[in-house]
Amino acid sequence: MAQSLSPLLVAGVKFTIPLSILSFAIGLVLAFVTAVVRLFGPKPLVAIARFYIWIIRGTPLLVQLFVIFYGLPSAGLVLDPFVAALIGFSLNVGAYNAEVIRGAIESIPKGQWDAAYSLNMTRAQALCRAVIPQAARVAVPPLANSFISLVKDTSLAAVITVPEIFQAAQRIVAATYEPLVLYIEAALIYLVLCSFLASLQTRLERYFGKHAVFSEGTR
Repeated sequence: MAQSLSPLLVAGVKFTIPLSILSFAIGLVLAFVTAVVRLFGPKPLVAIARFYIWIIRGTPLLVQLFVIFYGLPSAGLVLDPFVAALIGFSLNVGAYNAEVIRGAIESIPKGQWDAAYSLNMTRAQALCRAVIPQAARVAVPPLANSFISLVKDTSLAAVITVPEIFQAAQRIVAATYEPLVLYIEAALIYLVLCSFLASLQTRLERYFGKHAVFSEGTR
């Protein structure tokens, strides 16, 4: 375990962590745009957004990765494994978190919109200045859970040859024939990483909770 720890950690730093952060960042932007389109967009765009969410949420992530990496080359589009994984995870994060963001925005009372309109704000200004800051407090817990799940889901990138933690463990197992030890070690690395993220989530929720109490007390 001591000898294999270094290559597993290197794989985590070089691939697992960057893939998780980039996928979540891109997916979050995609989720916000999709949620806004679903709430305020014209009907054709709303239909496209719903179709995108329906397709991604209705099919397994593993199948989506296979379609992108192994299927698209038959159509003439060959992608680097990391890029294929990035696209797959980003699309998946975007579809699931679009519903989270949409629900958070819809949870804000209509009176908040009316108050913003009374200050001569446009709908876009009301959304950005009044609604989103309040919706963010509602969305933080499920979004944080989504990121933690994404970190674990990056292990699926091993099937499309991305050399992340699980793929590195598989390669060492092929040379050492010690699957139990190596896979437990990989699981422990994921456990430590996700536990750290969970502690950050708790602190973030407390931070937003304090600000929520302060803002309610000053009304």
